[in-house]
Amino acid sequence: QVQLAESGGGLVQAGGSLRLSCAASGVIFSINAMGWYRQAPGKQRELVAVIHEGGSTNYADSVKGRFTISRDNAKNTVYLQMNNLKPEDTAVYYCNAGVVVTTTLGEYDFWGQGTQVTVSS
Repeated sequence: QVQLAESGGGLVQAGGSLRLSCAASGVIFSINAMGWYRQAPGKQRELVAVIHEGGSTNYADSVKGRFTISRDNAKNTVYLQMNNLKPEDTAVYYCNAGVVVTTTLGEYDFWGQGTQVTVSS
């Protein structure tokens, strides 16, 4: 029904930057909140940042001042600009979206496949 395609992960040195993108496609009527989560080895998945349809944002304390989430509603795309990366940011990053589908006008939660971010010290 709905697919989330992530891109932009990779290997970067501490202090460097990466920009993640996630494009939603499929039977989309509208998208409410879009967000990024991450999961490091041996740890639970955690919220990194979320942006609501109106543009309001929330961030995990660990990334405030370093990461910026944004969205392009015309493209159904959410971005995560990550600056001053630290080794502890190493994780698989997952995109999430609350999508209202055209078929039922119900809202469902969708996830991307994940993209690896590795920060070397």
